[in-house]
Amino acid sequence: MKKHKICIVGGGLTGLISALVLSERGLDIDLIVENNTSKNKDLRVTAISEKNMEFLKSTIKNINLKLFYPVKKINLFFEKNNQTKNFLNFDENKNLMYFFENRLTKDHLSKLLKKTKIKIQKKTIKSIDLAENKIFTNSSSKSYDLLVLCLGANSPIYQKISGNRKIQKNYKEHSITCSVNHQIKNIGAQQFFLKEGPLAILPYNKNKFSVVWSIEDMYFIKNKKNITNYLKTKLSNLLKTNKISLGNIQSYPLKLSLKRNYYKKNAIILGDGLHVVHPLAGQGFNLILRDIEKLNELISNNLRLGLTIKDSNIPKDLSDSRKPENLLMGLGIDTTRKFFKSNKYLDPIKENILNNFSKSTLLKKITKRVANLGLS
Repeated sequence: MKKHKICIVGGGLTGLISALVLSERGLDIDLIVENNTSKNKDLRVTAISEKNMEFLKSTIKNINLKLFYPVKKINLFFEKNNQTKNFLNFDENKNLMYFFENRLTKDHLSKLLKKTKIKIQKKTIKSIDLAENKIFTNSSSKSYDLLVLCLGANSPIYQKISGNRKIQKNYKEHSITCSVNHQIKNIGAQQFFLKEGPLAILPYNKNKFSVVWSIEDMYFIKNKKNITNYLKTKLSNLLKTNKISLGNIQSYPLKLSLKRNYYKKNAIILGDGLHVVHPLAGQGFNLILRDIEKLNELISNNLRLGLTIKDSNIPKDLSDSRKPENLLMGLGIDTTRKFFKSNKYLDPIKENILNNFSKSTLLKKITKRVANLGLS
């Protein structure tokens, strides 16, 4: 029986996870990792929900669970008059979220891939012929039944598929991120809504956490030359301790980008090329994993029914299923960001809203459910 041929393009977390999830389906899979992939170390830490952790555990054989640090406590704070007030707590007997280091997890997934039948190729993509579902690289060309493109946020290849149809916004903010060594006992995940922008603390082992500060450009530019001391002073004040040490700081500009077109013919976009949202809710990679889960489900259903992937409606079905949630989540996070932006006239009203929110068991349950399951 002829095997279904799938090509996954991209050596980042999205491409690696997509390849591993589909590796047990008896498909003929090529994974093309572009030669020009950035060699800069990714020092970021990523959050995933309990539901998405279960998805990874159930679909990726021999995944190292020790790389994923569980958190049972999440605290949210609101700043008023240079004082922070705790307005919402989630303190559970079960794991709420998991945090992992991008670099270590990517290395682990790459090693797992080498134990599969997936053919890993280091090549540079020259062009794509959508009519023939054909990929041209610097050394060869080949046709496939399905193309899964995971090339990051800014690949010019996406123009052929999605054009310029997207919702986009420049937040005029930078995300400052680094690893922090500490001696704080039982620290959970924390989110501080500050006048400069939301600051998140993401613990990824007992003595280390990653800080992600989405800081407005006016503060970032003003303190850029002294950013390490600026961040350390802020963290020391928030956590009420000087016993912290900061690692190397990375920064990148923040934007909202939601593609309108997810596919063309049998070529699908996945990952940051499809949607980039504000990091304040920790939902960016969770949306990507839900997209991968749906793709896996659609391919599995086609194979079970004996249908060919090439002549299927998988790209359209994926778009129809996932686009509404991705759009609503992206815009919902954008609205949350607007709500928490510092405004001396509206801050008293916000405080009343947050006080009422914190007293509502129903709203807390809904918030926790959406963070875990999305809007499905």
